Amino acid sequence: MRWLRGLRARLVITFVLVGGLSAVGAAGLTYYKARSNLLSGVQDRLLDDFRHRVLLLSRDVALPATDDELASLAEDLEVGDRKVYVVRDGAVPSDARITAELRQRLLDRPRLAWQRVARDGVPYLVGGSRVMLRAGGTPSGLTVYLVESLAQAAADEAAVARAAQAAALPVVLLAVLAGLLAARGVLRPVADLDRAARRLGEGRLETRLPVRGGDELAGLAGRFNETAAALERSVGELREMEARSRRFVADVSHELRTPLAAATAVTEVLQAGAERLDGGAGEAARLVTAEIARLSRLVDDLMEISRFDAGAAVLNLDDVDLGAAVAGCLRSRGWTDQVTADLPTGLRVPVDPRRLDVIVANLVGNALRHGSPPVTVRVRATDELAFVEVADHGPGLGADVLPHVFERFYKADTARTRSAGSGLGLAIARENALLHGGTLTATPTALFTLTLPRSPHSGPPTMGSSRP
Repeated sequence: MRWLRGLRARLVITFVLVGGLSAVGAAGLTYYKARSNLLSGVQDRLLDDFRHRVLLLSRDVALPATDDELASLAEDLEVGDRKVYVVRDGAVPSDARITAELRQRLLDRPRLAWQRVARDGVPYLVGGSRVMLRAGGTPSGLTVYLVESLAQAAADEAAVARAAQAAALPVVLLAVLAGLLAARGVLRPVADLDRAARRLGEGRLETRLPVRGGDELAGLAGRFNETAAALERSVGELREMEARSRRFVADVSHELRTPLAAATAVTEVLQAGAERLDGGAGEAARLVTAEIARLSRLVDDLMEISRFDAGAAVLNLDDVDLGAAVAGCLRSRGWTDQVTADLPTGLRVPVDPRRLDVIVANLVGNALRHGSPPVTVRVRATDELAFVEVADHGPGLGADVLPHVFERFYKADTARTRSAGSGLGLAIARENALLHGGTLTATPTALFTLTLPRSPHSGPPTMGSSRP
């Protein structure tokens, strides 16, 4: 589970483990000591009393004794639930709690031997001692056995265990509380840093963190603020430089339009009379006309690019028959005989007709100028998307060309510096595709695919709006 990998969960688990282990360790040690002292105390008390009573018996016993006298002596030694047996040496008492192991121990320790046994879940202290006569400490030939229940001591021991367990639980709960409090104190600055980093990533460069205290997290917040301030300054400078560059391109393009309009009018006159000019003059007139036309197209493209960069490109959507629109683009430019087209009609797509014309014209014109025939144009669709595919049968796009094919002013052939194109056509086509909420892609085989949504683009830009 992901939450277990979080810092809060790890802090709480660490506190619980430390607190729990400490509580369990302390409770276990307390229980062990209490149990040891409890059993030792009960056991020592019982054995001391047993030893004392055996000494009294050795003083008063009259030998030889009959079985009835031995039974009477045993009854005199019994107190409460204690069971005492006085038997002749070697005799085996009828009580199964007196084990052969205990009788064997009496051979090594005739004064006192004992052991703890359990029967039916009840613990017993079983002891034995051979009775010695006071005169010289010689054996009397009698053995006394003690059987004493330790049920009360076991109950007391269980109570100690329960108390130790009950004491451990609050400690674990306190450890959980301490872990949550510690996690809150540690993670609050971390959460603030996460939110601030997210806002910074969204472009809100004015984001700053409050600096509280003087610990490492406060130092981290201070460094974040310094970094954010430096980033804001750098991005501000870059944006200002970019804005100046855009204004420069737009202003230059705008200023060139008036003299270009005049020059175009002049070149039209020159073009009309170029055939009547002699030799070099006619050639010069045609060259000037071509260069003025090329410069005019470049200025138009620069103006269009500047509108994209400024976010001022307007998308005017209309419900268009895609196949008919592509066929109209080819027909208006006289490309119908140069292109193999598969353009089914009836496929309605919401597009800006002018911008669709620009996209198709750039793709087909690029294929005709730089590819090899036949050039094919195909329109197809799914339920959600429409596609316009333009391909030629040339050598395709190299691995070094494909990543840059939609870049501005990029030309695959560096020697082709004076071609008719401006190097902006494919860049403008891609910008127009993005403006529609679609894409424009290329493959190594020079297959260019325009993908358009069949439903109106939900986000910006919309009809009559500009791209952000």
